[in-house]
Amino acid sequence: MGIDTLHFTETLAQVEPRLRAIADWTTPMGRDKWSRIELLGHLLDSAANNHQRFVRALAQISLEWPGYDQESHVKVQRYQHADPQLLVDLVLNFNRQLAWLFKQFPEEKLGTVCRIGNDTETTLETLVLDYVAHAEHHLKQLVGVEGIEWSGRRWPPAVL
Repeated sequence: MGIDTLHFTETLAQVEPRLRAIADWTTPMGRDKWSRIELLGHLLDSAANNHQRFVRALAQISLEWPGYDQESHVKVQRYQHADPQLLVDLVLNFNRQLAWLFKQFPEEKLGTVCRIGNDTETTLETLVLDYVAHAEHHLKQLVGVEGIEWSGRRWPPAVL
């Protein structure tokens, strides 16, 4: 697989102390932007949604799965009022579980065709690589980039 699961796990370990050191979780990160706690909640939602995609793609011949409205997920769960350390624990541990799951993928399932919402068809492998790039993108927004070796995959992916 094109993703180094050990690298992803190590990246999570590197960002953990920085996440735990964030003092201001509730100030919006810009005009019409989420706060850090809302962004962290979005990472949890992304992990949960993608976990179902990955597992179902492994269990089925192909995957047709709806997208999700990230704005409404963040709003209805009222992440702005959530416990930041609980969300840090959940995000880190959910992603560690996903890294473990990635190691379990049979080689022959990497090409499983997946269609999410109205997006074009992709493969399970690309879905995973995009997921990691998306997670890293938001972790960079939360903790910065200095001193952490990221995967180097772009988010959002380049549009052809």
